[in-house]
Amino acid sequence: MYPVFRRYCSIDKNLLTNYRFHSNYDNQLKILFLKNFFIYPKFIDEHEELGLIDEITPKMRRMRYEYDHWDNAIHGFREFESEKWSERNCAIFEKVRKCAFIDDSDYMSAVHVLDLAENGYIKPHVDSVRFCGRTIAGLSLLTDSIMRLISEKDQMSVDILVSRRSLYIMRDFVRYNFTHEILPNEISVFKGKKITKGRRISLICRSNPKEVPEAT
Repeated sequence: MYPVFRRYCSIDKNLLTNYRFHSNYDNQLKILFLKNFFIYPKFIDEHEELGLIDEITPKMRRMRYEYDHWDNAIHGFREFESEKWSERNCAIFEKVRKCAFIDDSDYMSAVHVLDLAENGYIKPHVDSVRFCGRTIAGLSLLTDSIMRLISEKDQMSVDILVSRRSLYIMRDFVRYNFTHEILPNEISVFKGKKITKGRRISLICRSNPKEVPEAT
C-alpha cells in the first residue's frame, strides 16, 4: 500500500535514500519538504513498465524529437496526451491516482506522456497554474535520472534520485514554490555518483487547475 500523504515529525534516515538536501537545510525545512514531495521507488514492476512502453511506442514512432519548446522549458523531447489506455494500463493509473490525489474527481482525465531523448533535459520551471492544480504525479520509465528542485525564495536546492519505475508526487508547498528540472548528463551526479540518463519516458497525472493554496 502507498499512503496518499505521509506525516513527519522527525527525520528517518532510511527515507532519505533518494534525497540530497542543500547543506543549509535544517530538520524543520526538510520535514516541510518531505510533506510535499514523495518518491516511491519500484512503484511498478518490469512487466507493468513493458506494458506501458508497448502501448506508447506506436504513437511515438510517428513523432520526432523536438529541441524547441513553446516556453523554452524542455530540450530534446516528444509528447502527447491520452485519455484512452488498455485495461491493464488503466489499472496502473488508477493506482497512481489513489496514491496521489485526495479527491477522486480532482484529477485530469488525460495522462501526459513525455519522451525525453538521451541527450534531452528539462530546464528549471514551475508548471503554470493555468494548466494544472496542486498535485503533479509522475511515473518514470526506462532510466534513472536526477530531478533538481530549487526554492524560489532562497535558491537552496534538493536533488532527487528519480529511479526507473518510481513514482514521484509533488504538491502544494513544493509544487508552487520550487522550480524543478531534469539534469542533463553533463551535470547528472547524485551524492558523488555519476547518474547517466538514457531515454526517459514520464507519464504525468495532474490535478485540475484551482486557486493556489497558501504554503503550509
